[in-house]
Amino acid sequence: MKKIKLTLAVQIVIGLILGVIVGAIFYGNPTLVVVLKPMGDVFLRLIKMIVVPIVFCSLVVGVAGVGDGKEVGKIGIKTIVYFEVITTIAIFLGLIIGNVVHPGTGIDMHSLVKTSISSYAGSAATAKTHGLIDTIVNIVPTNIMESLGKGDMLPIIFFSVMFGLGIGAVGEKGKPVLHFFEGAAQSMFWVTNQIMKVAPIGVFGLIGITVSKFGLSALIPLGKLAITVYGAMILFVIVVLGLVAKMVHINIFSFIKLLKDELILAFSTASSETVLPRIMQKMEKFGCPKAIASFVIPTGYSFNLDGSTLYEAIAALFIAQLYGIHLPLLTQINLVIVLAITSKGIAGVPGVSFVVLMATLGSVGIPVEGLAFIAGIDRILDMARTAVNVVGNSLACVVVSKWEHQYNAKKGKEYVEKLKEVAVSSL
Repeated sequence: MKKIKLTLAVQIVIGLILGVIVGAIFYGNPTLVVVLKPMGDVFLRLIKMIVVPIVFCSLVVGVAGVGDGKEVGKIGIKTIVYFEVITTIAIFLGLIIGNVVHPGTGIDMHSLVKTSISSYAGSAATAKTHGLIDTIVNIVPTNIMESLGKGDMLPIIFFSVMFGLGIGAVGEKGKPVLHFFEGAAQSMFWVTNQIMKVAPIGVFGLIGITVSKFGLSALIPLGKLAITVYGAMILFVIVVLGLVAKMVHINIFSFIKLLKDELILAFSTASSETVLPRIMQKMEKFGCPKAIASFVIPTGYSFNLDGSTLYEAIAALFIAQLYGIHLPLLTQINLVIVLAITSKGIAGVPGVSFVVLMATLGSVGIPVEGLAFIAGIDRILDMARTAVNVVGNSLACVVVSKWEHQYNAKKGKEYVEKLKEVAVSSL
């Protein structure tokens, strides 16, 4: 009898389903949280343990391989321009959908459960005074060891690029250093593959806690918002990212299928960090140069949060409609500008979408207290926006690679064929 081999994606889905079932059965039981929390926490800590070393080593190797400061600078400018265009489209789409669907209209505020948002207050206060100029200044680290310890991605990226350029500039003397980082990067990818083996257990714990805390019944009064957000995310991926993919001769559905393992994991954990190492590795195998994959994807985690900005626009209108506040066109345009700047200014902060909203709602006359009504299901919404962020950043890597005429189509096709063979053999 042939032994059935379950793929990682199938194992994660099983963990997800079991987590939902267990969470629903033991809804409101604090003992379940005590039992399951360590499972989710250990998995997330394992992922955070490897993210910084992988980004640092891969970026140093990639940039040292390019060796040309002008070439790296050109890639950086094109990447940031692309990110700004796509995230602005996401915000506008969110506002259009929010104005058409009116998710907050007709909902009785008394039927909604209020959740404390005090834990986000400190980060929001920082965000109000942390604009685009501050972000640019803070890209340059004063102490790289401190940045590595905190996991501040932008300073790490900046130092990695400079260090990689330095290794490339010194020629033969830099070869031993380059070989060291090449070995370190490969070793960390091996560690990543080992950590992924416990992903289903981590997903089971994280989902079980989420469902047991708010219960499935909490979705009923906020169902309109949840359906609107998920519908908007699907529309954005199929239409906007679909058109972008078509422009670079890629089918968006085939691309999503390629990323299915990472998308299921990102969706289940509501954390894009969990898949960052695998996305970098997969895009390189798909035909993107190491230098571009190592730069675009980590940078995108700070500057290209498509799903998050789309959600923020819808959530802002939802709260305004909940309070019966009409936002004129000029006010909504102002909201677009503020969201576009603020979302970059505090990139990397935990619960970033929530913090951005707290920092910006007041500037357009929307009560910040309204966020308390959606805080309870924010994780459910976070799952969708995290998955969209992953698709957006992965596609950005391909777009920039093709824009630079460095995409290896033959390598990408061979990798897809190889994945198909593995899928068939596992049946």
